[in-house]
Formats: sequence, structure tokens, C-alpha cells
Amino acid sequence: MHRVRVLVAPDTFGSVLTAREVAATIADGWRAGAPHDDVAQCPLADGGPGFVDTLHAALGGETVPVTVTGPLGEPAPAVLLLVDGAHGRTAYVESAHAIGLPLVPPERRDPTRTTTRGVGELLVAAREAGARRVVVGLGGSSTNDGGAGMLVGAGLAATPGRLDSGGGALAGVGADELAGLRALRAAWVDVELVAATDVDVPLLGLQGASAGFAPQKGASPEQAQDLERALGDLAHAATAALADDLRPDLLAGARPSSAAARLTSAPGAGAAGGLGFGLALLGARVVPGAAFVAEHVGLDDRLAAADLVVTGEGRFDWQSLHGKVAARVAERALRHGIPTVVLAGEVQVGRRELSAAGITAAYAVGETPEEVRAALADPVTTLRARAERVARTWSR
Repeated sequence: MHRVRVLVAPDTFGSVLTAREVAATIADGWRAGAPHDDVAQCPLADGGPGFVDTLHAALGGETVPVTVTGPLGEPAPAVLLLVDGAHGRTAYVESAHAIGLPLVPPERRDPTRTTTRGVGELLVAAREAGARRVVVGLGGSSTNDGGAGMLVGAGLAATPGRLDSGGGALAGVGADELAGLRALRAAWVDVELVAATDVDVPLLGLQGASAGFAPQKGASPEQAQDLERALGDLAHAATAALADDLRPDLLAGARPSSAAARLTSAPGAGAAGGLGFGLALLGARVVPGAAFVAEHVGLDDRLAAADLVVTGEGRFDWQSLHGKVAARVAERALRHGIPTVVLAGEVQVGRRELSAAGITAAYAVGETPEEVRAALADPVTTLRARAERVARTWSR
């Protein structure tokens, strides 16, 4: 009888379980439910929490501890992953180390006040460590300042307290306050910057940084609207300050005003509270984080040797369909003609959306409020039990 070859390739379950812990737990449960199957593990990340850990396991390299400014201005421990190659040293950094939501106690969460300054300090530390290429994982942030604080941390001369005091302080910001942006871009031109984003959303709009994500970081509806306007002010001021550097390609028929629109509407610009936009201002290339990690861990080769892939994350909702791990895994699995099964703490996506994303089935660990509370209290046992039941459904 042919053994089913199962590849377990999940993301983290938020701050509850790392991707490696999730993969190991699902694999244990699957083997219990279908002991004759061949089960392999391939933990993934999308730019958010676990980005550096996942790449370190795949690429090796040296980890260097650093301390940077946290989202509330307090010291935060972070890590540089330094990998040497034929073209020099690359540093991989995780923005969540500096600005992650778990760094802010629930009662103090307010994205009008949290800053991305520590991410800029991570960039500086990476360059000082000899990196000629810096890849920044974006996701899981507590911030909504469009990367303004990051620019200050990276060396932008600015009025104290204006750009690095959170998104709320950006209301009415003018181009004169970003006059040093062009010089800052020039100072970083010898370092290749890559922003690996967890979602493909734009900076502004209904699915942008403020409307789509600020509420889960502690913003009220009124604050989310204020942040939207403040990021609009930042975008206008920044693109005015860089007018000459952002000239559109007139041969392509672009309008002079389209440079700003391209930056704000670019996929990933709204990631990590608009940090993707800020890094683009600095000259970074913005790429999908899940696809970036998939390439570096050899996901396609692993899928080619599998009959079924099981992926997952803590909460599978509308955000999951905008570039996160499960959607990227399903996209690649389709190319290999194998089904994708999602295991998540909660599932908030309907069958039509699942089918459109190429996902065959999705199963929640917790389907009722009581089950969700039980899953949070004992995530390993509940996830393992769910994986065991799903294995009996899918195994031959």
C-alpha cells in the first residue's frame, strides 16, 4: 500500500508556538492518526515573528545579539543573523524583535504612540557588522508610523520627537521636515536593502496599514482614521521631498504625480504599520516575505516529493489571503498538483475564499469560544489532537 507523503509546512501560531513547534506538534499528531504515512517537516515564516529563526535553521550563519529602541522607547533585545557568501555578507533582521506587538503590554497598546525607531537601529547595527545586503522581515508589529521612526533610527536628521514618536505625531508633517531624506538615501546607497513583507497590502485605503491593522494594535476607530490621515500627510511630504529621485518614467507614459501613488499603493507598502513604505523611501526593494523564505528553504523541492501539504497559522482570516504563509504554500502546491490542508487555531475564511486561494480544506483547533480558550491554555495538546483527527480523514 502506497504511503502518503505528507509535508508539514506551517507558520507560527502567533506568540503561542514557534513554526518549528507547530510543525513538530502537527507531525506528531499526524503520525498518531496515520502511522503508516511518511511525514516531513518544513517550518516557514512570512517576514513576521520567526523570520530570523527559520532562515537560521535553513542557511546557518552567525547570530549576534544587539539592543535597540523598543516601540515605547524602552530597550529591546534583538538579533542579527549574519551569513557570508560569494557576494559578501548578508544580514537578516526581524522587525518584530524591535517593534513586535508582544513588546507592548495590552493596557499600553496605542499605535498613535509606538515608534519604529528600533528597526532603523537594526539596519545601522547590520551595516556596522559588515553587511552589504540587509533583509528585513516585516510583520507582527505594534506600530503605525509609516516607517518614519525607522528613518530617524537609520540616521535621518529630524526635529526631536516629531518623526519618532508614533503615527499620531505625523499629522500635518511637511516636506521641509523630511529635507534630509535625499541625503539619507545617498548614505545607504552602498547597502542593498530588501523588505520581506508578511502581507501585500498598500499603505492607505480600506485594507491599508491603518484601516486594516491599527485596530488589532489597540487603536479606536477614531484613532485609525486619524492615523490614515497622518500617513497620507507623511506620504505627501516624503514624495515631495524626494521629487527629483522619484521622477516617473515618462517614456512609459506615467504622469508626474504617479510616483507618490506607486509608492503608497505598492503591494507590501502597508506591512508592519507602513514600515514597507518607509523602507521603500530608503531605497529598499519590497518583496513577499513568505515567497522569500520559501525560496531559501527549498520549499518547491519539498513539495515535489510530497502527496499532500499541511500548513497553518494561529488565525486564518482575510489577512491570511494577502501574502501570508498558507496562501503562498497553496499557490506553490497547485503547481505540483497536490492538495493543501490548513490547520489553524481559528478559521474565519469561507469555502469560496478557500477554493479561490487553492486551499482544499481548513480545520480549526477551536471552533467554539470554549474550544478557543482551551487551545490557548494548552496549544500543543489541542493542536496535536486536531492533527490526529485530520490525518484519519486524509490518510489512505
